[in-house]
Amino acid sequence: MIRVLLVDDQPLIRSGFRALLDLEDDIEVVAEASDGGECLALVKEHLPDVALVDIQMPVMDGIEATRRIAADPDLAGVHVVMLTNYGMDEYVLDALRAGAAGFLVKDILPEDFLHSVRVAARGDALLAPAVTRTLIDRYVTQPPPALTGGRLEELTDRERETVALAAHGLSNDEIARRLVISPATAKTHINRAMAKLHAGDRAQLVVFAYESGLVTPRGGA
Repeated sequence: MIRVLLVDDQPLIRSGFRALLDLEDDIEVVAEASDGGECLALVKEHLPDVALVDIQMPVMDGIEATRRIAADPDLAGVHVVMLTNYGMDEYVLDALRAGAAGFLVKDILPEDFLHSVRVAARGDALLAPAVTRTLIDRYVTQPPPALTGGRLEELTDRERETVALAAHGLSNDEIARRLVISPATAKTHINRAMAKLHAGDRAQLVVFAYESGLVTPRGGA
């Protein structure tokens, strides 16, 4: 059973997502919160597999809540997925740095939303296409300072390939098909790259891939 926490200051948004999730046999909504402060308290109480967190909220915004969740070792199993409107995608990079596992736009199709919750629960990176485009655009116009920690030279050639493909938004299964390896092997390469680069999750590999030049804003790898 996938345990989900819904965090959004708009009751209508929460009720819409909950209505979809409650229809699924393998997903349980364990709690709802309307601000980042409630989010932190409920995450600690329920330890959900996935926390769907709005970026802009009163009391404490979603980015700060995500940062605090990511910094708590006791909450290492919680995958935070940010909920965003198209007009607020400028916060994408900040949230990835804070430890978000991915992003969803609020106008996502219901079937894509349900699939995304399951992907996030497995620990795979999750970036909606519109969010990925915005992230790439930001690297074109405003490259951020490099991450500290691991270096590109520490990765094997195959690890570089898997990180580059993950940065393009491919899942483990898609990476496996592209490289003609098993999904388990693809996951192993990703996990080893994360350990070498000190990345908290797959989404942070996206940041590293662009900052290191492994993936270019124009799509090269």
